[in-house]
Amino acid sequence: MHKLVVLYPQPTDPTAFVEYYESTHLPLAARLPGLAAWRYSTDIAPPPDGSPAPYFAVFEAEFADAAAFRAAMASPEGRAVAADVPNYATGGAVLLDYPAHEGSRS
Repeated sequence: MHKLVVLYPQPTDPTAFVEYYESTHLPLAARLPGLAAWRYSTDIAPPPDGSPAPYFAVFEAEFADAAAFRAAMASPEGRAVAADVPNYATGGAVLLDYPAHEGSRS
């Protein structure tokens, strides 16, 4: 499995971020070819020391492998998703993509 994680720092207007993200950006992302699963949150808990949470939102996507992820991002849908980020992510976005390996308890 290959994962994409997008971390969003605090935006200028959190309410506008959530409204646009949920109504426009997530429906675009859901159309990525080869997307196996996705999830997100805009409810990031602060650290135990009470300092502000380092990120406002997180998005996770799963693809069969790196080739599927690369193909998705190179597709018209992927280019539309990437081009849309500046429309809501006023705090920027940190992208991580990596192969995910299963673990065990033994």
